[in-house]
Amino acid sequence: MTAYQWFVFFLIVQLIHGLGTWKLYEKAGRKSWEAFIPVYNSIVLMKIINRPTWWTFLLFIPVINLMMFPIVWVETLRSFGKNSSTDTFLGVITCGFYIYYINYTQNVEYIKDRSLTPATKTGDTIGSLLFAIIVATFVHTYFIQPFVIPSSSLEKSLLIGDFLFVSKQNYGARTPMTTIAAPMVHDTLPFIKTKSYSTFPQLPYFRFPGFEKIKNNDIVVFNWPRDTLFHMYLPADKRYDKPIDKKTNYVKRCVGIPGDSLQIKDGIVFINGKELILPDRAKPQYSYKVTLDPKSTTDFDAVFKDLNITDGYGFETADRDSLTIRALTFENAEKLKTISGITSIKRNIRKGRENGIFPCKHHDGADENKIAWSGDNYGPIYIPQAGKTVALTLESLPFYKIIIKEYEGNKLKVVGNDIYINDKIATTYTFKQNYYWMMGDNRHNSLDARYFGYTPEDHIVGKPIFIWMSWDSNGKGIMNKIRWERLFTTVSGEGQPQSYFKYFLFLLAAYFVGEYFWTKRKAKKTE
Repeated sequence: MTAYQWFVFFLIVQLIHGLGTWKLYEKAGRKSWEAFIPVYNSIVLMKIINRPTWWTFLLFIPVINLMMFPIVWVETLRSFGKNSSTDTFLGVITCGFYIYYINYTQNVEYIKDRSLTPATKTGDTIGSLLFAIIVATFVHTYFIQPFVIPSSSLEKSLLIGDFLFVSKQNYGARTPMTTIAAPMVHDTLPFIKTKSYSTFPQLPYFRFPGFEKIKNNDIVVFNWPRDTLFHMYLPADKRYDKPIDKKTNYVKRCVGIPGDSLQIKDGIVFINGKELILPDRAKPQYSYKVTLDPKSTTDFDAVFKDLNITDGYGFETADRDSLTIRALTFENAEKLKTISGITSIKRNIRKGRENGIFPCKHHDGADENKIAWSGDNYGPIYIPQAGKTVALTLESLPFYKIIIKEYEGNKLKVVGNDIYINDKIATTYTFKQNYYWMMGDNRHNSLDARYFGYTPEDHIVGKPIFIWMSWDSNGKGIMNKIRWERLFTTVSGEGQPQSYFKYFLFLLAAYFVGEYFWTKRKAKKTE
């Protein structure tokens, strides 16, 4: 929906509210016209039902308002003596339209000073639970979102089983575009594994100002731009147009920012002609071919275990004289060269045209004979910047086709040698938003920008800032499954990560000790 359509929809909702409550406003000692004035009517209604004015704010926050509306409907009914379970059920099941029936057919009296304390313990529990869900949803949407690392694409920096807190504030919190959705879940409801949202209506994209911009080498959580799966648990049987904020969450390292020229040479990333120097905590990995001396008595399984090779390895021949290590850092590759029984170690470098590389013929219309790129030898490619203009030709169009059509919502067609955008011949295109190039540190085991292309700014979710828990599924026993050295560590920063878990335990202990003596002292004063 456009901003204009939303404005019209908003006015219709206000009219529906006014028509269904104006008599009740009068019975509460207010003017009937107050029920029709947008926003002001909500403020007045909060006074009528004896609830704080700031509840009005919650009524206009997407997703949260879905929980607030039933509460307000029930509170309105109770303010006019409709307290029975039947009244509550009818108020909720009719989406508030039961109030129309009360407004026009019932001679009710307004209860000005009604008790706001729940009549039963069950009611009190439900109220507390709803309030907790509302607060958690607000924090989850605009401040901090939990996230779990599911794959090894950023291995060594972020491990499979790391539990993260992702900040929405660093790059600016994005308001939900999907207005009808289950709170605090993504695209799928747990257990029943069905869609957790409605695709209609959609809010226009809006992002609050952040206090930093995305920089080269930042680790970023974003919505996978090309995600067209029904939900993340099923294979793609056909195309589904998912809302932006319900596309699958990904986490990668941003190696290219808007305006950059990016090229990959033999697996090394170059930005604007210079090698991209990664931070200390980043450990890029590549696959290697290792040749062994078949007469060696070295226990290579033990060697590879000591090197913490997480993606595994495989012998290529029956006599075990050569193998491929799927992910290895430069540092560990150098260590292997000193191991007895290893005759050679060589980094695998992909050359020639690689299947699925961006841009491809099927999705982008690329001439794959002219763009013979691979994940290790790629580009140069321009990272689009908002407001910048590029020349459009049949050769350059594949790089920008999905941007023009899907990410920025234009009509695009090619007739002969002419390119039409919104039914007009176009020889240039000006970008409406910024784009980023996201890659994994595990260069030969990462589905990243080399395969799905650019990430639009409106797909940015947030910045991982903190690892509060880390779980090694390969460990034996609960205590060994916890990676204690990673608990309460920061994601970014200089040097190697340091755990602050012991400081947390110290502060927690100090709090409980302090609370014990404070309570004891307070008890003595009351004696």
